[in-house]
Amino acid sequence: METNETINLMPRIGDTAPDFEAVTTKGNIKFSDYAQDKWIVLFSHPADFTPVCTTEMSGFATRKSEFEALNTELMGLSIDSIHAHLAWVNNVREKTGVYFDFPIIADIDMKVSKLYGMLQPNESLTAAVRAVFFIDPAKKIRLIMYYPLNVGRNMDEILRVLEGLQTSDKHGVALPLNWEKGKKVIIPPPKTLNEMQDRLNDTVNEKIDFYLMKKEL
Repeated sequence: METNETINLMPRIGDTAPDFEAVTTKGNIKFSDYAQDKWIVLFSHPADFTPVCTTEMSGFATRKSEFEALNTELMGLSIDSIHAHLAWVNNVREKTGVYFDFPIIADIDMKVSKLYGMLQPNESLTAAVRAVFFIDPAKKIRLIMYYPLNVGRNMDEILRVLEGLQTSDKHGVALPLNWEKGKKVIIPPPKTLNEMQDRLNDTVNEKIDFYLMKKEL
């Protein structure tokens, strides 16, 4: 029953991101007031001072400028104390020169982890899975990724889908398999007979058939 309740409470794509207040390495944060007019990538890791998590957090840190260029703030989380977070951030900076210069939530009471479905009992009762939430400036959840404890994320893919969401919003298009910046996008399919005929007569864009057409941006 506990597992079912957890699943039912997990936020979904299109939901407003659940609000919370939390202690972070950048001070106290109320999520609904944070990073106004910006995208947020909220991500969890299982534990401080662990190898896979260190590589992932370092990946976010070293590519932080790419997220900033996409008007996006980073926010991490694990079920650790603020003291553990600070010690880990300092340790990684001393050992590797990489600085985790973004807020990391100290979710010692598991409140935020449970709120976002990051704590999944069949994987672990005490460690958050590797979740990534893409949240737009209206605080709406636009995309969710979940990874188990033993498989690290792909930073190129995280940046690709973030840029894809923003491209789709800006231009009103869809994105095909393996889309990357600079590649053609998909024109939404027609909704009327007249629109379909316009597609059939189109000699400018790449046409597979009236329902599948691509164009350059």
